[in-house]
Amino acid sequence: MGQYSGSFGKRRIADLVVLLVLGIMAAFYCYDAISASTHIYNLIMVLPLTVLVLGLCIAQFVVAVRSGEPETEPAESVREVVPVMLLFTAYVVSLDWLGFDVGTLLFMGVFLFMQGERRWPWLIGYSIAFAFVLTFFFQQMLPYPMPTLIIEITNPGGSL
Repeated sequence: MGQYSGSFGKRRIADLVVLLVLGIMAAFYCYDAISASTHIYNLIMVLPLTVLVLGLCIAQFVVAVRSGEPETEPAESVREVVPVMLLFTAYVVSLDWLGFDVGTLLFMGVFLFMQGERRWPWLIGYSIAFAFVLTFFFQQMLPYPMPTLIIEITNPGGSL
């Protein structure tokens, strides 16, 4: 029981604070969008998503307050987290040299291997498919050229 003694533990309070901050940020963003323009095209996504986020925050808040002890997740050791953080850092730093396509392919392959995937056809196939789909998506969505090494998909319009 230790850290969860009493009706509220430190983790539960932290969870409730995160919910409160998320709700405040969603409400502030909605307020800012409304003050910028009340036109329906400006608010067609903002209002429903704000209501959804606030509703989920309230529901989770009620569940967290009513429940006994919070569910605990096993804490990952630093030895498991640091290599993934270093891999992600190497991925971001290498994007200028390798390009988004090859960098994403290598990151995904190494990450899957680190997570225990040992079926080489699955590992290679998933990495290639993921890198291609993600590169295609971002090349279509971004209004400026994205550095790639192999995949070059032209997008004259700049967006889908």
